[in-house]
This record gives sequence, C-alpha cells and structure tokens, in this order.
Amino acid sequence: MKLVVQIPCLNEEQTLPLVLETIPKKIDGIDEIIIVVIDDGSTDRTVEVARGHGVTHFVHHPARRGLGRSFHEGMNKALELGADILVNTDGDNQYPQERIDDLIKPIVDGKADIVVADRQTHTIAHFSPFKKLLQRLGSKIVNMAASTDIPDAASGFRAYSRETLYKLNPTTSFSYCMETIIQAGNKGLAITSIPIKINAKTRESRLFKSTGEHVYKSASAIVRAFIMYRPYVIFISIGSILFVIGAIPFVRYAYFVLMNDQGSHLQSLILGSILLIGSVLSFVLGVIADLVRVNRILAEQDLELAKHLRYDK
Repeated sequence: MKLVVQIPCLNEEQTLPLVLETIPKKIDGIDEIIIVVIDDGSTDRTVEVARGHGVTHFVHHPARRGLGRSFHEGMNKALELGADILVNTDGDNQYPQERIDDLIKPIVDGKADIVVADRQTHTIAHFSPFKKLLQRLGSKIVNMAASTDIPDAASGFRAYSRETLYKLNPTTSFSYCMETIIQAGNKGLAITSIPIKINAKTRESRLFKSTGEHVYKSASAIVRAFIMYRPYVIFISIGSILFVIGAIPFVRYAYFVLMNDQGSHLQSLILGSILLIGSVLSFVLGVIADLVRVNRILAEQDLELAKHLRYDK
C-alpha cells in the first residue's frame, strides 16, 4: 500500500522541520510513504526547507488560496501519485506525526474510510473555556448534519482511503474539516476517531483573526453543507416555524370575532397572511433545493467516474 502525507503550508519555515522529522519512515502494512508539501503562497523559505529535508513532491500556489483549496488540490495530487491512503497534517507541528500509524490502522484493517484524530479539546490548556464550548457545539451540529459521532469535527489530522478521495468534493476555501465530514456522512462512508495529545502551541492560527470570524466562517460552511445535502431540514424547519407563528394572528382574530368584539383586527389577518405566505415559500424552496440536491448527487457520480478514468492507471 502507498501512503501520501500532505502538509498544507503558509510560511512554515520554522516549524516544518519538526513536522518532517517526526513523520514515520516505516509503517507496518505500508510499502511506500510519500510526502507532499502544499505551498499556499509562502513568502519565506518554506519550499527550500522542505527540499532540504528530502521532499520532492509539491503543490505550488503563487498566492494564498486558503486551506480548503489546498486540501482539495492535495487530494488530487495524492490520487495522481497513486495513494491508497492520504494523511493530512499541519505545517505548524500541532499534531503528533508519530501517531500516523495509529491514525491509518482502521483504514489498513478495512474498518473505516476516514479516521479523524480527536484532540480531546477539553484538555488543551491554551484553549479558553469559550473556545472549548464552541468546539463541542460545532462538533454536535456537524454530527447532526452528517449522522456521525465524531468528538472533534474541527481536527485537521486525518486519514482518508483512496475510494474516499474519489467521493469527496470540498468547495469551501476556508476549512474543509466540517464540510468533508458532512459530505462523507451523507455518502454513507465509515468514519471513526482516535484520541491524540497535540504538541505544544507554536503560533497563532492563520485561518482566522478572531473567535468571531472563526464562528462566522465555520457556521457559514456548516449551513452551506446543510443546504447542499439536507436542504429539507433547513427549509421545512423555517416553514414550520413561520406556519405556527403565522397561525397565531388568525387564532387571535377568531377569538375576538367569537367574543363579538366590534373593533378592527384587520392587522392580525395581514400579519398572519404574510407569515403564512413566507411559510409556503419556504416549503417551495425546500422542494426546489431538494431537486438541486438530487442533481448534485448525479453530478458527483459523474465526477467520481471521471476521477477513476483519470487516476486509475
């Protein structure tokens, strides 16, 4: 079996050596280990450092394109190199690369398609209580959308089988982590997790400038994935809420009529009508979105076939 370890990098000349030096040279059940560095527009000596440590495979971006895009292009590079398993780690040495053998074992044993490392965020000292809460909440929402049970959906230390790489099509440029779990869960792929202990913090995250930005971008990615794969959940929920709220003014109007109240309560009928129209429109949008979902499934099946034709040599 061939293992490809990809490392998305943006100005990681200081920490990249730590990552490269801790990637195992031999793993039971693996015949070849290939390292791919994805240079996302680095302006320092990241590429030179990688070459100095023996890396020969690169994906180069002349300008920054984001972690999500880097991961997507890394997937294609791994397929091109004939990977049976792809492992993603980070260039900041956050993750324990020496655990790669444990990370890929469920895939080697045929028990999983994807393995996500659980950072056990409740034990991470430099995570604030608020950030720990957000991590738990985000993981719960992702698991609801994907029908999975992954304790750390935001973890980027992951392993993917070759067949999984054919099926996943991440679209976000921010972070692929949550989107790929939702995609995989809705495609019926087997996802499991292993606990790890992360390394000491080396720098601040470059994915976002503040917690607020992180929450906004993560929530946007989750909602987008929800609409793409389970649109009826979003639109039926909205439609049902509007229907219930819209019915209240009609009940109020009927109450005053039964009580022989001669006052004008036309505003109740107007408000109720507007809300009920909104409810109907939400249900209609749900039907349309579900039809788009079906078309997306068909398009992804064609894309999967195209990947097989391109990379199966």
